Amino acid sequence: MKWAGGKRGLTSDILGLFPPDYRRRAYHEPFVGGGAVFFQVRPRAGTINDINPRLINFYRVVRDSPEELIAQARQYPYDEETYYRLRERFNQKGLPPVEEAALFLYLNKTAYNGLYRVNSKGEFNVPFGRHRNPRIVPEAGIRAASKALRRVEIFNRDFSYVVDFAGEGDLCYLDPPYQPVSPTANFTEYSEGGFDMDQQERLRDVCLELHEKGVLFVLSNSDVEAIRELYGGEGFRVVVVRGRRSIGSKAHTRGSVNELLITNIPPGNSPPSP
Repeated sequence: MKWAGGKRGLTSDILGLFPPDYRRRAYHEPFVGGGAVFFQVRPRAGTINDINPRLINFYRVVRDSPEELIAQARQYPYDEETYYRLRERFNQKGLPPVEEAALFLYLNKTAYNGLYRVNSKGEFNVPFGRHRNPRIVPEAGIRAASKALRRVEIFNRDFSYVVDFAGEGDLCYLDPPYQPVSPTANFTEYSEGGFDMDQQERLRDVCLELHEKGVLFVLSNSDVEAIRELYGGEGFRVVVVRGRRSIGSKAHTRGSVNELLITNIPPGNSPPSP
């Protein structure tokens, strides 16, 4: 799926910081979003989580009912009138899980630039996107994702849950909503709540708890002074990478930018798996 802040373009940089045996470790991703890193890792055990309940419903349906999801989503034609009718349906409460997941998939593939954005009432409000022959139902991808998701627990909780679930030697990737690089650059509308500096500080404290437990982690965020100051005195390694923004409401807001990868994994000297 397309997802704001998706890490498809940074996956190789992130995996390059992981220990060589990362596929054999339990893996946790508290801000899973579009799952670009998770689906590359395909861990044997662990957890994924996101604050967005409709995203988590989608992953649970992909895991448990892939064929029903495919059948439902294939019924939706790609045209503007259908889009707005289905968007209105999606914003109703109490939909059956498979129907909600199918609508979620359809809107992700047909909305303007693949955005997921909600208003103050929690209603999805992205306009119709004019795509050329969009592939709305990637059947093989759904079936492959279903197999990967069966090996992990799927949560819709606060990110701090990971302190209780991750143990010594486990691996954790944290991809929170980024600290804005400017007052007008903020984008946290994928959920009804925002992610302010208090939340960033709380996340830093979670990273300290993980480190004390012997959990290996990599965290990504924007390259801004506030984030450098937040983690700079903790002894963690900070790596600057060049990321690319592919989702944005305006063309001039897309392009490559510096991002930070912060980790407690030593360079070239990762500890052996337990």
